[in-house]
Amino acid sequence: MRKIENTYPHIYPEIEDWPIYQLHADRKNFIEEVDQFTFNRLQEEQENIGELLSKTIYLERIRLKEEPWKVDPPNEGKFWKRISNKLIRKSLDKKEAEAKAINDELLQSIIHRYSEEIVGTFTKKTFLFARKFLTTLFGRLLNAANGQIWTRKHRLYHHLQAHGYVEQVRELSKKGTVVLIPTHFSNLDSILIGYVMDGIVGLPSFSYAAGLNLYNSGYAAYFMNRIGAYRLDRRKKNPIYLATLKGMSSMAIQRGTNSLFFPGGTRSRSGRMEDRLKRGMLGTALEAQRALWQDGKEDKVFIVPIILGYHFVLEAEDLIEQHLKKTGQEQYLQKKDRSNSIRKFLGFAWSLFSTSNDIIVSLGKPMDVLGNFVDEEGQSIGNNGQLIDPKEYFMEEGKLTYDLQRERIYTDRLAARIVERYHADNVVLTSQVVAFAAFNLLRKEHQNLDIYGLLRLPPDEYEFDKSKLIAIIKQLQAILLSMESTDKIKLSNLIKAPVEELFQDGILRLGSYHSKNPLRINKQKAIVSMSFKLLFYYHNHLDNYGLDKRINWSKV
Repeated sequence: MRKIENTYPHIYPEIEDWPIYQLHADRKNFIEEVDQFTFNRLQEEQENIGELLSKTIYLERIRLKEEPWKVDPPNEGKFWKRISNKLIRKSLDKKEAEAKAINDELLQSIIHRYSEEIVGTFTKKTFLFARKFLTTLFGRLLNAANGQIWTRKHRLYHHLQAHGYVEQVRELSKKGTVVLIPTHFSNLDSILIGYVMDGIVGLPSFSYAAGLNLYNSGYAAYFMNRIGAYRLDRRKKNPIYLATLKGMSSMAIQRGTNSLFFPGGTRSRSGRMEDRLKRGMLGTALEAQRALWQDGKEDKVFIVPIILGYHFVLEAEDLIEQHLKKTGQEQYLQKKDRSNSIRKFLGFAWSLFSTSNDIIVSLGKPMDVLGNFVDEEGQSIGNNGQLIDPKEYFMEEGKLTYDLQRERIYTDRLAARIVERYHADNVVLTSQVVAFAAFNLLRKEHQNLDIYGLLRLPPDEYEFDKSKLIAIIKQLQAILLSMESTDKIKLSNLIKAPVEELFQDGILRLGSYHSKNPLRINKQKAIVSMSFKLLFYYHNHLDNYGLDKRINWSKV
């Protein structure tokens, strides 16, 4: 497990050999497979298809009335009205066999409409253009050329870093299908991970979800439609849509398409790493593995947790605001922002082009779909360190079987193991340590206030005592080094540097692109914050570890 200094050659140099290219070249047949798979699954799991149809039609007509989007098809209203009329006229009060035939026809029509909407396309020309465009975009964001607006590719990779089990993941991708399960902090995450996997790790492109709201923009829609992303409409909560979405994911994995999905469901509003994962899409990886074995194939599906490390998150101000509104309710009073918008923009632009920064993509320890670690050959390793055959866990009386309840239990086990690796393979950055130390010092010196009272304090009336900060950081450094030695966390190089160097680097990088810096040294050499809310947000990345309980305040 180490930082990757150089880029790797592509495992499959020709894009035409990538599974995602081949899948979309066969898009029509793939959609037919998704349609049939979803139809069969709903027939197995739903006792009353008529009720399922009625519920779906009701929810969709409400969506169209209350949440219409520009990206919705122009005939959307007519489609659901026609489906509704047909259900009422031809299905209700009919004989059972006749009603079933009509309901099946309506169900197939709805599934097909959803699968056509969900499944995107992959165009080689657009992908190659996007690869060049993203090199420029991330170069400007990270200012890899030390102040120059344009950047060279090799300097970009110095700041956009891959850590972790990269060589093992490359080997496993030759032996099976890789499913990435990342933490989620920013709208840039999926594009960023895809870029790192392509440009640094050398893996074929991944299939990932793009919110349908992104398609409201013509330019965004053009590119997202052509680089393998599938469309996810979070307004649609009905069982047919969700089953079609899961069916698409399962069938894509069965076809060997590397996939990526965020089991947290949405970006972390608080800045904390996920400790609870949604099981829906995660379960499709397990389902795909069982289905492959049932088809007599030995292909394996490998799960790789991905932990993102940012010194800054572009949306942090909005995200923490949303988190505090939701959790604080009447306890949280939002202050009006009276600062000059032009000044804020200029401050952001100056930071953007004058500060060098890093983003860490940590590839966690690979595992099989049951949460067992795997070796470089893809063989599963049990808790006793011995090789095991995970196929046996899907058998009854010597035969591979489908058991929904059993697979839900296995998915829960996999989710718990992923969360464990999020914490163990997280690479701690200097900015996170400094933010954690500073916010805990603020909280210690205002013990009579709850978190909402603390965040209402005027930042311009408080200065942080440097000697106290250094003392806390020194303790945190010792604790983190001990944790790393027992595989409970990973540390960036500067965490191991002298404490003063760690502090200076952390305060320089902490939220460096925000107009209201969460921590900085002012002209009077005092350590101050312009936003306690942002300081709280960046502190939260280490909040899962219980580090605050290990600080010895008598030594501060």
